[in-house]
Amino acid sequence: MYSKLCAGLSRLSLMLAVAGLIALVLCVQIQVVGRYVFNDTPTWAEALALLLVLYVTALGVAVGVRDAGHIGLESLVVLLPDVWRTRVALLGHVLVGTFGVLMVYGGWVWAGAKWGQTKPLLGVSESLDYVPLMVCGVLIVMFSIEHFVALLNDEIVEPAWS
Repeated sequence: MYSKLCAGLSRLSLMLAVAGLIALVLCVQIQVVGRYVFNDTPTWAEALALLLVLYVTALGVAVGVRDAGHIGLESLVVLLPDVWRTRVALLGHVLVGTFGVLMVYGGWVWAGAKWGQTKPLLGVSESLDYVPLMVCGVLIVMFSIEHFVALLNDEIVEPAWS
C-alpha cells in the first residue's frame, strides 16, 4: 500500500513537473514575443519562469530518486559479496533520506526567514522559493523509505512511469 502511495505521488509529481515545464516555455515565449514583437517585455514573465524552474527541478529530482533515474556509480559495489552489496545499497538510501530531511529543514528555515518579504515583480512571498525544496525533501524521504523497505524484503521498486 505504501508503495502504491509513493508510485501515485511520483506520477503526480511528474505530471506537475511537465505542466510546470510547459508553463515555463510559455513564459519564455511571452518574454520573447513581448521583447521582439511589441518592444515591451512583461516584467512578471522572467520572475515567474525562474520560480517555475525551482518547482520543475524539485519535482523532477524527487521522481528521479523514486524511479532510480539518477546517476549511480556501481563499479566497486558490484564486486562486493551480496550481503555487502545490500548493506551498501541500504546505506545509500539512508544517506539520500537524510539529505531529504536536511532539505526539508533548510527549506523550512529559509521559508520562515523570507515569509514577510515580497517578490516585487510577482507580488508573492519570497518564501515560495523554498517550498519546492521542502516538498522535494519530503518526497525524497518517502521514496528512500520505500526503497529501504523493498531492499529488506528483497523486492524491486517499479518505476511509476512504466
